[in-house]
Amino acid sequence: MIITTTPSVEGNPVSEYLGIVSGEAILGANMFKDLFAGIRDIVGGRSGAYEEELRRAKEIALHEMQHNAQALGADAILSVDLDYETVGSQGSMLMVTASGTAVRLGKRKVGG
Repeated sequence: MIITTTPSVEGNPVSEYLGIVSGEAILGANMFKDLFAGIRDIVGGRSGAYEEELRRAKEIALHEMQHNAQALGADAILSVDLDYETVGSQGSMLMVTASGTAVRLGKRKVGG
């Protein structure tokens, strides 16, 4: 399945718009990751633990969105948008949302 942030796929016209699809992931960061991230914030540098959680949440959200598009019979998702938020008491959880437009693509244009 083609998943893209662009509103079209070059050379492949949209034959049918199937609707908006989305996927969400909410992950909690554990106490030890919070502690080490806080120390890293004080001394500077990147927080590998949080970066890994962000990557994991993004993959879960994209996979769920793709699953929902496949259920509609889509072969592509256009105009994909990713949103990141912290939720829960004191921002203790990370939420990633992926959304886009599920479509069926037409036949690829050949020649000029």
